[in-house]
Amino acid sequence: MRRSYVVTGAGRGIGRAVAERLVEDGGAVVAVDADERALQWAADRPRFLAAVSGDAAEEAVAEAAADAAERFGALGGWVNNAAVFRDADLHATAPARMTELITANLAPVVTGCAVAVRRFLGAGAGGAIVNVSSHQAQRPVPGAMAYASAKAAVEGLTRAVAVDYGPHGVRANALALGSVATERYALLLAGREPGEALDIREQLARLHPLGRVGEPEEVADAVAYLLGDGARFLTGAVVPLDGGRSVRGHDPEEA
Repeated sequence: MRRSYVVTGAGRGIGRAVAERLVEDGGAVVAVDADERALQWAADRPRFLAAVSGDAAEEAVAEAAADAAERFGALGGWVNNAAVFRDADLHATAPARMTELITANLAPVVTGCAVAVRRFLGAGAGGAIVNVSSHQAQRPVPGAMAYASAKAAVEGLTRAVAVDYGPHGVRANALALGSVATERYALLLAGREPGEALDIREQLARLHPLGRVGEPEEVADAVAYLLGDGARFLTGAVVPLDGGRSVRGHDPEEA
């Protein structure tokens, strides 16, 4: 029987790579994104793909995605990938605004987990959730307070879902990503002079012991594994998919 999946933030980058991989592996996918135009790729390939535009934090959007997925087949997994990146400093940002920025990254995951768990429980067959986190949940970079705080909460939520719903056959895991060559990464480089862009690429490469940033397809490989039967005894884990970035210590002789 064909399994169906919901992937949020699937208009481009990591989310799109995950959705395409799951379809290639024989699944059916509902791609969710706030940018309707970014979902055109899914609309152009309707076989085992459906698109739902809207804010993944809104329960009605998540429910619509779940309905669309179940029209393909039993809901087998949910990937909470949608995220926003906004720099903010605590001394210069109003607390209420900082909370809003944290919520912007946390709320889509809470909503996705809630709707997925309800559907899994209703079907009585269990299921798998993958939440996309970041190395910044443990090691924030300057200016990323809201994003890092939200991702730390995502990891705590992942563990709690695993504990609360494991007895019902629901698994929840998170991927803590390092730098990935997404559209955002490309735009960062495109906005710099060639020499500065090269310097940024080299700096990011040095941060990762493997000597490079990751690729969206590598994230998709890990997501596919966590959703699949090969990971059937794995839950509550935060898997560092970061090329070793989170374990690299500062070399005092590097300069």
